[in-house]
Amino acid sequence: MSYADRIPAAGLSLPVGALAVGVLAWWAAVVLLGIPSYLLPTPAAVADRLAARPGLYLRNGAVTLRTVLAGGAVGVLAGFGAAAVAVHSTVLRRALYPYLVTARVLPKIAVAPLLLVYLGTGAGTALSFVALITFFPTFVSSMAGLRETPEEYLDLLRSVETGPLRTFLFVRIPAALPAVFAGLKQSAALAAVGAVVAEWILTDEGLGYLILVGAENVQTDAVLAAVVVLFVEEMAVYGAVAAVERRVSWK
Repeated sequence: MSYADRIPAAGLSLPVGALAVGVLAWWAAVVLLGIPSYLLPTPAAVADRLAARPGLYLRNGAVTLRTVLAGGAVGVLAGFGAAAVAVHSTVLRRALYPYLVTARVLPKIAVAPLLLVYLGTGAGTALSFVALITFFPTFVSSMAGLRETPEEYLDLLRSVETGPLRTFLFVRIPAALPAVFAGLKQSAALAAVGAVVAEWILTDEGLGYLILVGAENVQTDAVLAAVVVLFVEEMAVYGAVAAVERRVSWK
């Protein structure tokens, strides 16, 4: 365990310091280089925009967060469930695994218009898009983790006639947790991206919609205000996953 893991304040100091330096550099660039506000407003201007319309950003931030959490949960559960089934079926694994791995790298934004045709607009369609995006990294990482169970453990359990369910719950899952959490953290990042893209195309609410409207009206401060709220939400989700990972022991 690292020093930063033992002392949370030490682990937070570097990210907080980097954020402070980034904000200071942003402010200095705008002021010293004379960048027009319509291209890049100061951090204070973005803060003023947030302070002027807190309800707007809180309401739409809640919409995006709900899409991230609900869609992400569906995608993660489906991805892990599919991996759990595939790891017990050699035929299914060999038949589908190459296609699922390939589908993982395809641009998911190309699927959004199809969802629009099949499901229409609305929060449910946005949730489906986020679930689709988070399914693939969860499946691939969970599959890799479940297959990494030491063979000697499985042989020992077979020798004492342990059933497949108990083997899966008490041996395969603990052995797979590092890989599963790696996929969860990747899915947490992708879920936010997916929610914003879905709100651009499929809905008329959420932070993604605010970003789109702000860009169309050349209101850069409004765009950055929505990005700040999205950043805070994403850090909270990622931090929650990382906190659970630190507290789960797989050894």
